[in-house]
Amino acid sequence: MSAFLEVAATAPGLLTLAVFGGSIVLFVTGWLAPEVTGLLAAALLVTFRVLDPDEAVQGFGSPALITLMGLFAVSAGLFRSGGLDRLRALIGSDSVRSPQRMIALLVGVVGPISGFIPNTPIVATLLPVLEGWCQRRRISPSKVLLPLSFATVLGGTISLLGTSTNLLASDVSRQLGFGSLELFSFTSIGIPIWLLGSLYLLWASARLLPDRGSGDDDLLAGLAREGYLTDVLIPQGSELIGQSLHNSRLQRRFDVDVLELHRGDRSFGAPFADVTLEAGDRLLLRCNRENLLRLQQEHTVTLAPVGDTEDDLRELAGQPGSPQRVVEVLLPNGSTIAGTSMREQRFRQRYNATVLAVRRGNQVLRERLGRVVLQPGDVLLLQAPLDAIRGMQANNDLVLLEELEKDLPTTDRKWVAVVVAALVILLPLFKVINLMAAVLLAVAVMVATGCLRPGELQRAVRWDVILLLGSLSCFSAAMQKTGLAEAMATDLLHSLQDWPPYAVLLVVFVLAQVFTEALSNGTTVVLLMPIATELAKGLGLPPMAFIFAIVFAASQSFLTPIGYQTNLMVFGPGRYRFLDMTRYGAPLTLGLAVLVPWLICRRFGL
Repeated sequence: MSAFLEVAATAPGLLTLAVFGGSIVLFVTGWLAPEVTGLLAAALLVTFRVLDPDEAVQGFGSPALITLMGLFAVSAGLFRSGGLDRLRALIGSDSVRSPQRMIALLVGVVGPISGFIPNTPIVATLLPVLEGWCQRRRISPSKVLLPLSFATVLGGTISLLGTSTNLLASDVSRQLGFGSLELFSFTSIGIPIWLLGSLYLLWASARLLPDRGSGDDDLLAGLAREGYLTDVLIPQGSELIGQSLHNSRLQRRFDVDVLELHRGDRSFGAPFADVTLEAGDRLLLRCNRENLLRLQQEHTVTLAPVGDTEDDLRELAGQPGSPQRVVEVLLPNGSTIAGTSMREQRFRQRYNATVLAVRRGNQVLRERLGRVVLQPGDVLLLQAPLDAIRGMQANNDLVLLEELEKDLPTTDRKWVAVVVAALVILLPLFKVINLMAAVLLAVAVMVATGCLRPGELQRAVRWDVILLLGSLSCFSAAMQKTGLAEAMATDLLHSLQDWPPYAVLLVVFVLAQVFTEALSNGTTVVLLMPIATELAKGLGLPPMAFIFAIVFAASQSFLTPIGYQTNLMVFGPGRYRFLDMTRYGAPLTLGLAVLVPWLICRRFGL
């Protein structure tokens, strides 16, 4: 009987495996948000007395998690103070004339920067810049957006600060007794990976990335050509009041189809061309953007908000319109409004914006938009006042896919933010102060100097990431306490006993790659690192070499949009299909599987 089965047959082992199995199902299916799943797992392990309460939540007090929280704030201060304006200007420059040159710029400049700044805010900031460049050059966004994501992922392992996975791995390593990782522990391996990946992106992008249409073929332009469905109200004073659709100029002068007519709780079925229209009537139209805007300018109709009561709609119908702007926004991974419908969110009241259409991948949703359950990666076409759109720029739930910086006041504190961010790297590098202390001091300076307001500080922290990583530490603790990690390592040891170090590291690396694509990078680290380090001790090999293998496999996801959050962020705006990413990322994934174990062997003299 294997060692693993013996431990699994005990009550603590069986309960731990049941909690892990249930968590994996929830991670894969998405029935619960990942952070909620992590909290549920911690609660169950305490309830079944597998872990003590302090063991289950020790991750929430870890220096790595505190460092990550501060790092979110520092990066927000750097971006919002204009500290990276030069980077934005460089990426959006008209001197960059081809996708190949743009990709060279992304891998050569953005990649290294993402080694010190979390890649999610980098992608969120550069998305509208790249989309604007594509529109001006009439280049398909699908030719450059996925390289943007991959470039930031490749650069993320240059230093400890590049990804939350690196910091989580440092904390797990400390808990396992191998010490925390240093700021540049990964650099000797991370730089060759970045160089190899950069060469691959430059070679493969023109050959393997699809062309989904020119830069002006965005959601707005596509819907303008095809026409989209939208709800409108007939306001007080409209020329349609007292007329029938048949006698009005709505369908004669404008290219508009009326598909539904609602009045209070009453709905009129087709044909309703002879129904006399009244103020407050709600119509479902199929029309293009130009005709809709013309109808609004003439006060013939107004946009109907999503999810309002009938009284609210009638009150709105009597109000004069205000200048509106149409923009696209993206729902990033971790958005708090994902998983709910716009009606449940009362979207219009919350954001003072009306949803005109939703794109999910290549599909443009045509049903009643108030009932659409939003998902991460969705692109929403919104119409809203400029002030409301500006407010979305400071919201972590939506990523604006259009540049509005020219409308915002400039700041003279950008160099303060740049110096503070540089000191976060330099002070720990020269052992002046601890990394966590440097990051927390930087946060205080950012707020004190006005680079970041206190309210922005709270919004900058990705609380979904913090809750997930803090709760995931219970997995590692349970694996160690129940003996499951040691038992699984013992069974692996029997199979890999006579294998050379490179082959063993290759097996561990590929296993971690599979876990990362199927689950998440954080889950991979906390589940596999205890097993890998026990295996290393059994084979007489350096445990840190196996920690490196897990970290690099978990931090580099190139096969699916769900494997890494930046991949999901570019999936909708780039109009990619699922297999586009797999085809583009598979050669790079295989190449890293061969290269990284070899680099680790060289690094540790194996």
